[in-house]
Amino acid sequence: MKLSIIYYSQTGHNYQMVKWAEEEAKKLGAEVRVRKVHEFLEANENNDNPAWKKYREDSKDVVEASGEDLEWADAVLFSSPTRFGNIAFQMKAFLDGQGGLWAAGKLQDKMMSAMSSAQNNNGGQETTVQALYKTFAHWGSLIVPTGFTDDSVFKAGGNPYGTTATATNEGFANDLEAAVRHQTKRLVELTNKFIG
Repeated sequence: MKLSIIYYSQTGHNYQMVKWAEEEAKKLGAEVRVRKVHEFLEANENNDNPAWKKYREDSKDVVEASGEDLEWADAVLFSSPTRFGNIAFQMKAFLDGQGGLWAAGKLQDKMMSAMSSAQNNNGGQETTVQALYKTFAHWGSLIVPTGFTDDSVFKAGGNPYGTTATATNEGFANDLEAAVRHQTKRLVELTNKFIG
């Protein structure tokens, strides 16, 4: 099966989640594309943030996402940080740009799942994942939540919609890697069943 992992990250937290997901999907035999959405902020706007500078360097070879990455895939895993309880505007701009694919029915019946992060425990991570799922519902895609299908979901904070992180300057405040891997495995396995 073909999996696109499409994300936005500013300080590298969502990028780390995506790398775990990519590794797990490849281990399961999936063909994987990792793509980042377009960054609208200029580098000098956040020059005082060393994490942003490090992430920009670490991800310089990641290809920018396009609608073709959605059309190519059997399944898509999205990851977006939370901004004021909602999707980061960079990710929202990418989603809003897919009207042509939606109108042509090219996003129907594709398996979709989502992850998110925020700086604190109750920073709107769940509402961000749910907002992504609303878009997928409009597309006619098939939403694959994590549910409470593995102990790793509870250890990561107990979000049944999709893996969500509490991101700190030191890394993650919750036990996250196993939950990301479980969500990816669930998405890959269910997609394989669906496409036969």
